[in-house]
Parts: sequence; structure tokens; C-alpha cells
Amino acid sequence: MRPINGDDVIQAVAQCTAALRAAVGRDWKAVPAGGLEWDCHTTAVHIADDLVAYAANLAGRAQDAYVPFELTLDEGTDNAGLLHVIETTGALLAAAVRTAPPGARGFHPYPFRSADAEGFAAMGIVEAVLHTRDMAEGLGIPYEPSDELVTSLLACLFPHVQPGPAPWPTLLWATGRGDLPGRAPVTEWRWRNNLVIPAERLTLTGLRPAAALDLRLGGDGGFEWIASGPYEGTRDAAGMLLKAYEAGVHRPEFGMFALVRHEDGRAVGAMGFHGAPDEDGRVEIGYDLAEAARGNGYATEALRALSAWALARDDVHTLFATIDRDNTASQAVVTRAGWTKVGEDGEGTAYELRR
Repeated sequence: MRPINGDDVIQAVAQCTAALRAAVGRDWKAVPAGGLEWDCHTTAVHIADDLVAYAANLAGRAQDAYVPFELTLDEGTDNAGLLHVIETTGALLAAAVRTAPPGARGFHPYPFRSADAEGFAAMGIVEAVLHTRDMAEGLGIPYEPSDELVTSLLACLFPHVQPGPAPWPTLLWATGRGDLPGRAPVTEWRWRNNLVIPAERLTLTGLRPAAALDLRLGGDGGFEWIASGPYEGTRDAAGMLLKAYEAGVHRPEFGMFALVRHEDGRAVGAMGFHGAPDEDGRVEIGYDLAEAARGNGYATEALRALSAWALARDDVHTLFATIDRDNTASQAVVTRAGWTKVGEDGEGTAYELRR
């Protein structure tokens, strides 16, 4: 798996339109699109409408709602013209993704009311490949995207879904379009863009599995890091995220966040959860900073923001952390953030923050 980019949008849309050209002479308004209630013509228009809407929301930095416009075809547009519209709107989305500055986000309702450039690119591709599949099923023509692309789409937008034996059947199952042995049918689904949590001088930016993989392998995870970063603890935490994803127990809102400094866009460290809350609403937090970023209050600021976000949820009642006894700097961080020392054991000093 790898991050999704603008080139992927262009290639995916080109493959979709190439497949559909095999049936360009058919009456798409008379053919149902697979298991959808729409016909193939309506489905194709929907693909184009999504592509341009995602481009607009990202380019326009929409905050609270979609940019208020709707795609309308000229009267008499035939299927070939409609495919041209899909290619054009795909190019617009690709351009918006390629030119978006780091950290740029636009409105999307699921699940945290915003998406970044990678998220919009992936959503546009998923709309295109799934609905091309729906149309291809109705029209009786072959279509299947590449395993590499679908693997990356699953990791980007479905990080809560355990990877299956093959990526395309897994995506179809995850979107209610097929069965997967050993898994219950999916009747409702939403994709999951990454979470960002604002702080005064930082943004806590949720890491996707592909970014975690890159960090674990020695890369930068798609971030520009301050000197001496990322710290080794960040790479270890990335490995924990990957294991959770592969096991199907990863919940992205309880994953790992890069701490990105507003003044220069550089990552100064990482913070996150060691997993989802248990049945008592108890969840563990860990963090580290690059050496060059220490002594500036970044960890305290980030911990306050993450703690406030977590304790505002119904499923979290207690945050805890275990800190090495000789790590007085980290103990000072949790103390300044309002946490309380609750005990000591062989592993270190335990701290808690309760709702």
C-alpha cells in the first residue's frame, strides 16, 4: 500500500472510461447499474458530479458544507460526451489534489467533517471504480481495477476493515457489493477520512496505514520533519498501528497523530493511543518529540488537545499513561496537562486523567 495521489485519479478514471467505451453505443438509460436503483446513465453522471464536487471542496477549502453548485449536462449529450465529462472532472480533481498545499482540507461529512488532498483523491477514485463496476455488471462488460490501487484505497478510506485475501473482493464486500468468506454481509458503510485535532501552535494529524508503513520502514510518512525527527518511538508506534490494521482492530480515531507545527508545517513529534478504549472506557496514550523540538511545551499542548477530544466522547472515561521513573521531562508534561499520579510499579510511574 502507498498514499493516493493525483496521478492515481487520472489513471483510475482513464481505466474506467476505457472499460465503459466497450458499451458506448448502448442505451444507458435503459440498463440498470448492477444492484443500484439507478440506470447506467444516472450512475455515470453521479461519477462526474462526485469528481467535480470533491475538486471544488478541496480547491475552495469548503468548511461547513459542499460548494453550492451541481453538474448539469447539456441537452442531447450522448454516452461518448458523458465519458468526456468524467475524464474532464477527473482531471480537475487530480489538479486540485496536486496543487493543494500540505495540510489543506475541505468539507466532507464522513466521519470528521473534513478530508485532505489524499482523502479527496481516494474518495473520487472509489466512486469511479465502484460505480464503473456497477455499470459494467449491468452492461455485461468486464472491469476490475488493479490490486495495488485497491489495496491503497482500502488502507486510506477503510482503515477499520481488516485486509482480506484479495483486495477487490474485500472492497466490494466492505461497500455492500459482495460476500467475503467468514465475514457477515455489510448492509451499511461509510469510509473514514483521517482525523485532525487543532491545538494552539500544532495540528494533530491522524496517520493512515500507508504513512505508518513508510515511517516504520525508515521514511518520513509524508511529513517534513524538524531536525532529528522522527524519533525512534514514532517509528515503533507506527509499527503498532500497522499490526492493529492487519489484525482488523485498528480504529483510526484511536490511532497515531503527527504533531505538525503551524509556523512552518514541520512535524515535531507524534502522539496517540495504544488502541481503542476497553469496556470500561479506559485508553492508554503515548507520545514522543524529536530532540530538537523539546523544551518548547509542544507535548503538553498536544496532550491537552488530545485529552480534551478523547474525554468529550461517550466511550472514553479514563486516560492513562505509564512513564519511566527516570523520565522526569515526560512526567512534567502529563502533570502540566492536568494528569494525576496514581501509582508506581516495575514498569514505571502511572498517571491518569478522568472525565
